[in-house]
Amino acid sequence: MAGAMGMKVDKIRQIVRLKQLMTRWKHISLRRRSSDEPSAVRRPPSGFIFVYVGPERTRFAIPARFLNLALFEGLLKQTEEEFGLRGNGGLVLPCQVPFFSNVVKYLHKDEHKYGSLSLQDFVNMLSASSSDSCKENVAVFAPLLQKAEV
Repeated sequence: MAGAMGMKVDKIRQIVRLKQLMTRWKHISLRRRSSDEPSAVRRPPSGFIFVYVGPERTRFAIPARFLNLALFEGLLKQTEEEFGLRGNGGLVLPCQVPFFSNVVKYLHKDEHKYGSLSLQDFVNMLSASSSDSCKENVAVFAPLLQKAEV
């Protein structure tokens, strides 16, 4: 019984930590990039946040509620492992742009259906839906550290 209680406490700590990470990344992505940028460029629409994807740092405006989905929990863990908690102007996700574009497309299509899928579930689903000759186009993670600012 004591082991189950300890596991429950660890799970609660993990959830609290992930919420703190998501809140911090949300604030980082909303922070002004520079004072000379027009306000339409530096701030996302209300209820949205900017995320930057892949080595080319393609910017996506996604609904902030997406950060609560299991998929983004996996992406945020991957980001923390690769970059740590540096605030260098926004939330950068270490995945390929085509993969992320497909994920966002599925979530906009049916958030209720696809919102419970984990990162691995999306990887498996997108890999299974592509033909063998196109498997290389479903590459998920990008080597971002080569282009990261130090």
